[in-house]
Amino acid sequence: MSATQATWYQIENINELDTPALILYPERIKENIIILKGFINDVTRLRPHVKTHKCIEVTSLMLDAGISKFKCATIAEAEMLAMSGAPDVLLAYQPVLTKIHRFINLVKNYPSTGFSCLIDNVQSAAMISEEAEKAGIIISVFVDVNIGMNRTGILPAQVLDLYAACSSLKGIITKGLHAYDGHIYNPDLAERTMECHEAFKDIEPLTQKIIAQGYCQPVVVAGGTPTYPILAQMQDVECSPGTFIFWDEGYGSLFPDLPFLPAALVATRVISVLDDYTLCIDMGHKAIAAENDLDKRVVFLNAPGVQFISHSEEHLVIRTPEKHEFTINDVLYGLPVHICPTCNLYASADVINNHQATNSWKIIARDRKINY
Repeated sequence: MSATQATWYQIENINELDTPALILYPERIKENIIILKGFINDVTRLRPHVKTHKCIEVTSLMLDAGISKFKCATIAEAEMLAMSGAPDVLLAYQPVLTKIHRFINLVKNYPSTGFSCLIDNVQSAAMISEEAEKAGIIISVFVDVNIGMNRTGILPAQVLDLYAACSSLKGIITKGLHAYDGHIYNPDLAERTMECHEAFKDIEPLTQKIIAQGYCQPVVVAGGTPTYPILAQMQDVECSPGTFIFWDEGYGSLFPDLPFLPAALVATRVISVLDDYTLCIDMGHKAIAAENDLDKRVVFLNAPGVQFISHSEEHLVIRTPEKHEFTINDVLYGLPVHICPTCNLYASADVINNHQATNSWKIIARDRKINY
C-alpha cells in the first residue's frame, strides 16, 4: 500500500475541528455512487435508502448522478428528500395515527415529489385511505412482503387478498411490492446468492398472479446492500441499498466482494494517558454506535490492534498492543463498525476535501421532525 493510500483519511487542519467529529469524504462518496451504478443495467432501477446519510448534500450527489428514486424509513428522511428535490420517495414504513397525518402533510406541501408508503394489513390501508380521502389526495402504497426478515410484512400467499381489499378503498392505489431481505448477510457470495434467490422465489410468480387478476404490473422494490449485486442482475426489480454510500467496518469485513470505499469516519482525540499502553479518548456512547459488543464498535486506521477496556457516555479507554507514542490531543481516525446509527448521533458532519476540512453538512434528517 502506497503512502498516499495509507493516509487518505488524514486532515491537515485537524486542529480546527472539535472532537468527536463525524467526518465525510465527498470524493469517496462520489466513487461509491459510481461503483453502485456499475452493478446495474439501468439507473432507473436504483432506489437507494437514505437511512445511512440523512443528508441533503449527499442526496444531491446521487441526484446529480441520475438517481431519481429513493427509499427512507422516517417522516424526517422523507421530508429531507423532498427538500432535496427528489422526484420519487418511498417511505418504507407503515404510518399509523399521527404519522399518517404527517405523511399527508408532506404529500400536500411537496407536490413536485411523488410519495408512497408501505402497508401489510387492511386496517392500516383503511386508515390511510380514509385520511387521504379527507385530504383530497391519492396515496400510492406498496404491499410489504415478508420474505424471511420476520419483522414486518405478510407472507406471499396473503398478498392477493390484501391487493383485493385495497382495490375497494378510495384514496389509495396499490403500486407494487416491497421485499426486504435484511436477514441475508452470508459472507460467502455463492451462498448469499442462493439464499437471496430462495427468499425471492415467490416474488416473480406473485407478480404474474397480480397481473392475471387484472391489476397493473407491480413495481418490486427489494433488498439492501449485501444482496444488491445479486438483485441488480434480476429484471424488473428496483434495488434499495443504503450503507454503500459511506460503507463501514462491519460490511467491509463481512462482504469483501463489495468494492465500496469507507467514506465516513469519526475523529477522536486523546484526552488522558494512563500509562505506556493505555489511553482514554473522547469517543463515548454518544459518539459511536454502541449496540455491538465492546470490541465491535470501531477500528482505528492509525492505531490498529488496540484492545477496548471500557466504554461510557463520553469516554473510551483503549490499550495498545505495544508501547504507544501518543500524547494529549493526538487524533485517532475511527472507522465505525456500524455507520448508520453512528451518523444519527451527529447534527452535522465536517467535510474533507484534499485533506482539508472545508465546510460542514447537516445531518438534517437525524431529527425526528423537520417541519412536518
